[in-house]
Amino acid sequence: MNNNLLLISSAAKEKNAYSFDILDTIRVSTEIQINPYAIRLQNLFGMAARINKKRAFLFVSKVLGKHLPVQPSLSLLTGAALSARYMEMVCLQSHPFKKEIIAAMQAGACDEQTLGMVTDFSFTLSRETLFIGFAETATALGHSVFNCFKNATFLHTTREAVDGLEPVITFEEEHSHAVSHRVYVDDQYLNNTNPVVLVDDEITTGKTTLNIIESIQSRYPRKEYAIVSILDWRSPEEKEQFKAMESRLGITIHAVSLVAGTIQAEGQPVTEAAYEVPTHSHNATVEHVDINSLSVPMVAYTALPMENGAASSRYIAYTGRFGLSSNQKEEVDAFISKAGQLLAEKRKGKKTLCLGTGEFMYVPMRIAAEMGEGVAYQSTTRSPIYSCEANHYVIKQLFSYECPEDHTITNYFYNVLPDMYDEVFLFLERELPETKIRPIIDRLSQTISHIHVVSFGKNKESEGE
Repeated sequence: MNNNLLLISSAAKEKNAYSFDILDTIRVSTEIQINPYAIRLQNLFGMAARINKKRAFLFVSKVLGKHLPVQPSLSLLTGAALSARYMEMVCLQSHPFKKEIIAAMQAGACDEQTLGMVTDFSFTLSRETLFIGFAETATALGHSVFNCFKNATFLHTTREAVDGLEPVITFEEEHSHAVSHRVYVDDQYLNNTNPVVLVDDEITTGKTTLNIIESIQSRYPRKEYAIVSILDWRSPEEKEQFKAMESRLGITIHAVSLVAGTIQAEGQPVTEAAYEVPTHSHNATVEHVDINSLSVPMVAYTALPMENGAASSRYIAYTGRFGLSSNQKEEVDAFISKAGQLLAEKRKGKKTLCLGTGEFMYVPMRIAAEMGEGVAYQSTTRSPIYSCEANHYVIKQLFSYECPEDHTITNYFYNVLPDMYDEVFLFLERELPETKIRPIIDRLSQTISHIHVVSFGKNKESEGE
């Protein structure tokens, strides 16, 4: 059975047409129209079946740091590649390290020197610009793009409810398993006429992007938007919807991507839950790392209190959940460097996984890139993906567990195979009771013998101790 096999005939290759077979039940055909950096599709994604009646398939990114483990520096460089495209297409400027960025993306690997050159450079925008990363998958990607600019601000959308706050805007993502997005920022981030850049890993139909533009424009009208994504699969008809919106609202919408084309899909969605392969349970050692010794900066907002009455914990300030300015870049970089050094000293093996959780992706990814050789990065997710151990299928193994913040939500991580890692650093955005993190600890202990728990947000009751 040739699951997820990339089929390329010589004739199709000339037309940039590619077909993907998924589980012998779904076929996705693509035609590539734009690939300015000549990045091989195999370097960008594999294909899998979604457990979702609304959409049968998923482009599983190999550069995002979400469902598949990646070299953290490569994920960060992907944001830089998108910033280079934005500079070319919108700012009409060339990134000074464009050749190095392209070479690394084509090779599917990024060395420390290249990442250092790219992340040290920041392009000053002529007008202050707001970058928005979409939860939960593109929070780190959006932050990585924003990090390449000065005279910029950043926020990411969230699926979470925040105690005592009303979102300034909301919008829907119809095809998703978790459809509602919220934005919690001070009014100053949006109450202006600055350009807005919307960053997502993939645009399939563009409906989510249209929804957020409509939501922003209804309260905070402006003239210019950009949609920035690794992949852009909008059909000609869907692109016409963007033109119609431009005309109706009197706005300009720039489209920026690393790869753009069209897709056609045949077959029926997978509706049953994927089988979780039994694995050996280690007698895992669990170690809690006191990251708060670095004086992690907090914001005043708290998560909703736990069901069992435990105190809620505060959010950290550097995620962009409540807004971030490019003027804070140096202090964020300094904190990341200190955290990376601290955790590098805690390493006990040569093969280390850094695991972000949900929307909390960018800070752990940046820290992982500072922890030395042999470090892979990925994140937990709400996305249910069918798992299968067939040779050409990208999602080999599924682990599900109860979400620590909300027991009604199931979370997942994928492809953490036995003996793949000596240890894992589990990054939590907030400090949580032991009972709440036990489900994910138990799942990780099935394949990894040493678990470091790194909690950032400090419990309010323990403040001042």
